[in-house]
Amino acid sequence: MRSWPAPPVPSLPAAGLPAADHQGDGALRLYDTASGSVRPTAPGETARMYVCGITPYDATHMGHANTYLAFDLVNRVWRDLGHTVRYVQNATDVDDPLLERARETGQDWRELADREIELFRQDMVALRILPPDVYVGAVESIPLVVEMVERLRGKGAAYEVGGDVYFPVAADPAFGTVSRLSREEMGPLFAERGGDPDRDGKKDPLDALLWSARRPGEPYWDSPFGEGRPGWHVECSAISIEYLGMGFDVEGGGSDLVFPHHEMSASHAQVATGKRPHAKVYVHAGMVGLDGEKMSKSKGNLVFVSKLRRGGTDPMAIRLALLAHHYRSDWEWTDSGLEAAGARLDRWRAAVARPSGPAAAPVAAEVRGHLTDDLDAPSALAAIDRWAATPGDDPDAPARIRALADALLGVAL
Repeated sequence: MRSWPAPPVPSLPAAGLPAADHQGDGALRLYDTASGSVRPTAPGETARMYVCGITPYDATHMGHANTYLAFDLVNRVWRDLGHTVRYVQNATDVDDPLLERARETGQDWRELADREIELFRQDMVALRILPPDVYVGAVESIPLVVEMVERLRGKGAAYEVGGDVYFPVAADPAFGTVSRLSREEMGPLFAERGGDPDRDGKKDPLDALLWSARRPGEPYWDSPFGEGRPGWHVECSAISIEYLGMGFDVEGGGSDLVFPHHEMSASHAQVATGKRPHAKVYVHAGMVGLDGEKMSKSKGNLVFVSKLRRGGTDPMAIRLALLAHHYRSDWEWTDSGLEAAGARLDRWRAAVARPSGPAAAPVAAEVRGHLTDDLDAPSALAAIDRWAATPGDDPDAPARIRALADALLGVAL
């Protein structure tokens, strides 16, 4: 599956924009769901990141955009710190929600997936999201999934119920350490988010589906354990360790993926490989709501990037509207928020068009400090707001601030 083209990322001028400190205060710190604390990331020369992609039946709404923008900031900050970034993202282009939507609308499931993936690519380009180095679909990864299920079977960590293959969560002593939830908390979430806790024959209500046996009217593929298609969680396990190896630096997604998806993916990978951890840090973006409810496909309360773009909204205003909220907060999308972002964009563009401005170096240091502190984008925006509102006599400053906003915040002025 092809990724999307990368936007140009300007090199920040050495004069006035000091090189990032690779130690101590210069490290990118992120909130780790598994430890419940903000921790420094500690990549080697290459920082490795896996972000769970869309199930392509209704893209790209603001919840999607908020998530991928958060990890775009991670990517940009790591690059600014001098790391090479290896970024992998999947697309779940065969799964129950996609097949259900195709049946409801009378569409071919493959055509639906392809159309929505292409729309997602276009939206990512418009929002200037840096593309993954590897963008890979579930369908093309089926050989990897089959191999992983075989490894789990070889370790006694898979069993069949009516032709379906399940993973026993008891096989992983570390199960539960990603989400830090009790079993009482896990149960309702598992049922709500694609699990089948009440299925007869399972050893544990929380055991997760690895391979779904062939069903009438659904796509299927051959495997050593029968015709069928992959489960959701094992897809990301197989893809992530194939392209990043175990112990990669960040696994990311929306907060609704903490459990069961990231918990199960970690357990699958850890049991299959005999190594821990699957990821060093688990990072999750907050949920975006509309009219008092989480924005979701099931509720039908979606605001789409493509619709706003077609209506003439500048994608940079959309990006600024998202950046105005801390990435892991839950918040509500409003028209007034988008209008405020458009006004901010106009102020910034007017300021960088001036012949001079205040010195850029202090602003750069402040923006870098806020972003390395758990991606505090709202404070970074405020630093540029103050610069834009202040007169100054440095003729180089406007160009340097333009480069700063572009390179670190992804906002083209």
